[in-house]
Amino acid sequence: MKIEKQAVLKALENITVPGEGQNMVESGAVKNIQIFGDEVEVDITIGNPSLQARKKTEVEILKIIHREVYEKAKIKINIKVDAPAAKPKANEIKGKPIPGIQSIIAVASGKGGVGKSTVTANLAVTLAKMGFKVGLLDADIYGPSMPTMFDVTQEKPKAVNVDGKSKMLPVESHGVKLLSIGFFTQPNQAVIWRGPMASKALNQMIFDAHWGELDFMLLDLPPGTGDIHLSIMQALPVTGAVIVSTPQEVALADARKGVAMFQQESINVPVLGIVENMAYFTPEELPENKYYIFGKEGAKHLAEDLGVPFLGEIPLVQSIREAGDIGRPAALQTATPVEEAFEQLTKNTVQELVRRNKSLPPTEAIKITTMAGCSAVKGKK
Repeated sequence: MKIEKQAVLKALENITVPGEGQNMVESGAVKNIQIFGDEVEVDITIGNPSLQARKKTEVEILKIIHREVYEKAKIKINIKVDAPAAKPKANEIKGKPIPGIQSIIAVASGKGGVGKSTVTANLAVTLAKMGFKVGLLDADIYGPSMPTMFDVTQEKPKAVNVDGKSKMLPVESHGVKLLSIGFFTQPNQAVIWRGPMASKALNQMIFDAHWGELDFMLLDLPPGTGDIHLSIMQALPVTGAVIVSTPQEVALADARKGVAMFQQESINVPVLGIVENMAYFTPEELPENKYYIFGKEGAKHLAEDLGVPFLGEIPLVQSIREAGDIGRPAALQTATPVEEAFEQLTKNTVQELVRRNKSLPPTEAIKITTMAGCSAVKGKK
């Protein structure tokens, strides 16, 4: 029997393309048909990449040609998957916005011990000194340190009635509103939770709290990359991320992973920049001297390599550690090199936040204003 190409095409009109309403011929899925005696070769392109869709298409073609054209035809089917390219999400903001909070900055590090919490605390008090309304969520569930750094270890969040619902009222210290799992555990109590329990506790501190109006909420994330980070990105519309590292290679390798985490397509949070902590040591008796104990400008070079901003360097100074231990962040000290370093870091972070919102879809429109003598950010509906 001579097989006609037109008969094959007519038969294929009975098959609907997976995921579309048109038949194979109308949709253009049939790219080519070749006939050699009783052999039929069909080239098909479909948009559904699943194995199930390919198998289903192949079986339907075999059945319809055998039934409608020639039951003994030898059929070869070449199926090519041509899935439409996904539209770029241009740093799509994920998570549920909290009314009244303008910008959310996540502070992260690839590894522990690089001073991430110290940088977060000083960034928060510097913003507060500039006149902003600032909140700080200690998201380091397994190692909360903010109650100590703000000298509020004995405090407990109070309950407040908001629109008929009971909510937690954050503890306030040095002009910063704070919530931490440390307020709900004993100092010698270890938090031994699986990921879902930790995520649930975080969600309660985020959404069951009365934060009020905030210009900035800072998130002190745990070191590394894991469940807590994913939960935060899913729960909140994070505006941008700041990565903290020391100059040494072992820290830089993990900082690189931290940047990569935020840049992954599934997370897609803009990295505002990298901070180099413990950049150099300056003895009190030799204030002009700099000793690069952990290496020189490692984080700065990493920022250049990754194409992200370098936000500044913080020296390795004894007073920063002492200030954190007594609960009065070092940036509160006036007219000191440490205050200047944290102020410059804060200004650079704010400027990158403004730049981010000019080029990417913001949660709120942002404009630059002048407050407390520096360029700053205020939210605007």
